[in-house]
Amino acid sequence: MAVSNNNEKSRESRRTTTQQPIGFANSGFISDNGIHVSTSSLHQTAASTSTVQVSPMAMEDAQGTDRQTWGNPVEFLMSCIAMSVGLGNIWRFPYIAYKNGGGAFLIPYLVVLLVIGKPLYFLEMALGQFSSYGSVKVWEMVPILKGVGYGQALATWFVVTFYCVLIAISLFYFFSSFQSVLPWTVCDASWASFSTCYNSSADSNLTDFNVTGYKSSSAIYFRDEVMKTIDSIDDGLGSPDWKLSLCLLLAWIIICAILMKGVESSGKVAYFTALFPYVVLLTLLIRGVTLEGASEGILYFVKPDWPKLLDVNTWYAAVGQCFFSLSVGFGPIVMFSSYNSFRQNIYRDAMIISFMDTATSFFGGITIFAILGNLAHESGKNVSEVVSVSTGLAFVSYPDAIAKFQYVPQLFSVLFFVMLLTLGIGSAVSLTGCVITIICDDFPHWKRWIVVTVVGVIGFFSGLVYVTPGGLIIMDIVGTLGGDFIIYLMVVVQTVGICWIYGLDRFIHDIEFMLKIKLGAYWKLTWAYIIPAVLIFIFCYSMATYTPLRDGDYVYPAAATGFGWCLAALALLQLPLWAAYVVYKQEEGFTILERITNSMKPTKHWGPRNPAHRLEWTKELNPKYEKSYVSRIWVPILPRFFPHLFNKD
Repeated sequence: MAVSNNNEKSRESRRTTTQQPIGFANSGFISDNGIHVSTSSLHQTAASTSTVQVSPMAMEDAQGTDRQTWGNPVEFLMSCIAMSVGLGNIWRFPYIAYKNGGGAFLIPYLVVLLVIGKPLYFLEMALGQFSSYGSVKVWEMVPILKGVGYGQALATWFVVTFYCVLIAISLFYFFSSFQSVLPWTVCDASWASFSTCYNSSADSNLTDFNVTGYKSSSAIYFRDEVMKTIDSIDDGLGSPDWKLSLCLLLAWIIICAILMKGVESSGKVAYFTALFPYVVLLTLLIRGVTLEGASEGILYFVKPDWPKLLDVNTWYAAVGQCFFSLSVGFGPIVMFSSYNSFRQNIYRDAMIISFMDTATSFFGGITIFAILGNLAHESGKNVSEVVSVSTGLAFVSYPDAIAKFQYVPQLFSVLFFVMLLTLGIGSAVSLTGCVITIICDDFPHWKRWIVVTVVGVIGFFSGLVYVTPGGLIIMDIVGTLGGDFIIYLMVVVQTVGICWIYGLDRFIHDIEFMLKIKLGAYWKLTWAYIIPAVLIFIFCYSMATYTPLRDGDYVYPAAATGFGWCLAALALLQLPLWAAYVVYKQEEGFTILERITNSMKPTKHWGPRNPAHRLEWTKELNPKYEKSYVSRIWVPILPRFFPHLFNKD
């Protein structure tokens, strides 16, 4: 991949030409160099006009910083697909759906995707591409909310620490797949009791065998051999398993190797990580739906449990899954789009990616529930009771399906776990890359390879807690409180900050200037009203009806849950701490109120990075935005929706 830097673009921009018509190139994307203005003319214009000026600091910021860009638009699209279509779809979505009643979860999930997930994805894409900043520096638009970026970075890091453990588990299964007999297909006396275990292999005849009270060998293998799970952590977590620890180390080595050169290396890897999983998933889907009892599981997946729809906790879970699956609110979307050319058609990209994410979730869901239907058929249980609801659901169901293959199950096992590895690595690279981008943006003189290495070492040692016998419990706690809870609040503050402080009308103007399109009321209503209102309502209701976290009848210890709340508090404290710091450093204003007010205004660094784009954008800015608060927000009034009724001409 050829990586272009801003230095190359600035050399091209020195050639003064007429403005090219705004349009789409053969590739379907608008060129970043659609406007050519000489650097000298920019300075002359800024000096000669009193109404339109480009800050010298902003000019220096735009010209003096080398920032990598994607070699071509397809690499950006593939990277976003690899980020959003990951283990969240194949591993977490079926688990959350199973936990929340199967079909009862689908309707809230689809509604949330439509009114929250897709709008937020496009919003974050627009933020990054317009400013060419990462998830922290993008808050030059509303400096007092800089803590949102750091809070999101912490939540991202908390998720990354256990996300890489899922890659480590996939590596464990991958290496185990090279044995002559897949170890989870038959009960082994070293980790299973024959009085409670039945074989998952294809040649097992369970027709005349009563398996009530028994568990499949694949379920016992994951629980007792891979994770060595304990039922309670009241007496401690136990020691890390050395095999999983080595797999975790290898996972971090792979991730760090990809991240060493930034988008130069991760862009090429994305072609494979985005497309290969569909080949394997399609194979498993075909096998899953042909198993006996598969229709029972699929029916459970698609048939709604209507009373469950009234449970706000189901909607809370749907929002959390939406954020986790699309990576909305974590920061990677802003980071990835910041490497785009200024005119790239992210409107289309956002539609493609959100569709692919939803389709893959359903793809994985049907596959999992077809397998659960088969397990229910064999064990004589209901689908809702066939396996324990845990984060390891995918590592039980998928291997169980592989065990049913008549011919060369080892081959399909290798392919499947390569798929899980590609999905996991694609998302982990994105999430970890977001954290690294923030560090490199804040400390541009630090060498990238050193930052990547330090982050990898810290990530490895942080992840060791999850490969202990009690690790799955800690993973559930961190995922709920260190991930979902934090991102919930950060997304609310993010949308309020953009729509009601910076101003939605002003933000819409920025997007329309960048993409040369008009945005409809759908985007404006969801951003300004629906997203904040729905999230605040669901969050407040969930907190009011909060019950201690548990796994079945086992309530997690207060100390473990307290640890999760500490992680949440650490991230949320970034909001007031950075707000106080920004107000303290504010140079304009004498009173505290004036400093706070000025800290809510965009800094001189906010705007397009390219000087030519910045100049044109500055000329088109409505001067009322700076003087009138009402002019920069968006209020839905009737003339906007029914212009023909209010047109006086």
